This record gives sequence, C-alpha cells and structure tokens, in this order.
Amino acid sequence: MTENDYLLAWGAYAVAALGCLLVWWRMTRWTWRYLREPLGVIVAVLLFSPTIVDPNKELFAPAIAVTALDLLFKVGNNAWRAVADLALYGLIALGLYLIFVAIRWPIERAWRERRVERESVSDSRTLRERMAEDSEDFPDEAFDSVRPSSMRSGRERLEPRL
Repeated sequence: MTENDYLLAWGAYAVAALGCLLVWWRMTRWTWRYLREPLGVIVAVLLFSPTIVDPNKELFAPAIAVTALDLLFKVGNNAWRAVADLALYGLIALGLYLIFVAIRWPIERAWRERRVERESVSDSRTLRERMAEDSEDFPDEAFDSVRPSSMRSGRERLEPRL
C-alpha cells in the first residue's frame, strides 16, 4: 500500500463517517437536546477515533473497525488497544463537552431571563393616552383629502370600528 492509497482510504472513510454522523443527527433530532448532544459526541468518538495498527510503519485505522474485526475474526491482539483508545478519546470528548455546557448554560439562562423580561414589560399607558398619542401622530388635516365632502362639515359622525 502506497502513501497515496493510505491517504485516499482515510479520505473515503472520513467522508463516509461524516455521512453517518449527519444521519445520526437527523435520526435523533426529535429527542431531548440534553440527550441528543452527548449521544452525538459518543457517536463522533466512535466514528473518528483512530488507533495504531502497526507501530513500526505508523499505520492507523479506525478504532471501531479494528475492535470489530479483531472480535469477529479473532485475527489479532489489537482489540484491547483499540478499546483503550476509544475510552480515552471518549473521556476527553465528554470532558470537553461538559466544559462547553458549563459555559453555555449561564449564557442561555441570561438570554432566557432577558427574553422573559422583555415579554413581561407591558405598556402601562391607558387607552385614552394611547389614543391621544395616535391622534397626535395622524392629524385630521392629513385625511381631509380622503374624506367625502359630507364628512368635512363641522359635525362629523364617529362610528366605532371593530
């Protein structure tokens, strides 16, 4: 296997793993967010964690594939090393995710409180004050050209609008 074949195989695996991760996110989008995100981290670790296969040549392979092939066909002794790599990468990824959640949680809490405050602040003006302000914004002279001549007389009829 040449260097180009090795890189091409890793590239094809990376594209396939990204596709599998996108399918996983699509399948779990209906679940609760605080369940979906850690499961996504675990799936990403399973798909993207490499383990060394041949220390002399420094060849790597996906840890989940090495574990599955060693357990199914009993051909090598790399399964324990791959499981150890998966556990290590999993702990690191979940630790980073917990740090991310610890930073995100107070920020979202503040946003939520700010949104509730914004929604709870109501207009304390009375209806009379609001109508007076509206009549200041739109004087009657602006609508004289639109009104029929019968309504321009001194006594106008005011009808309520629904």
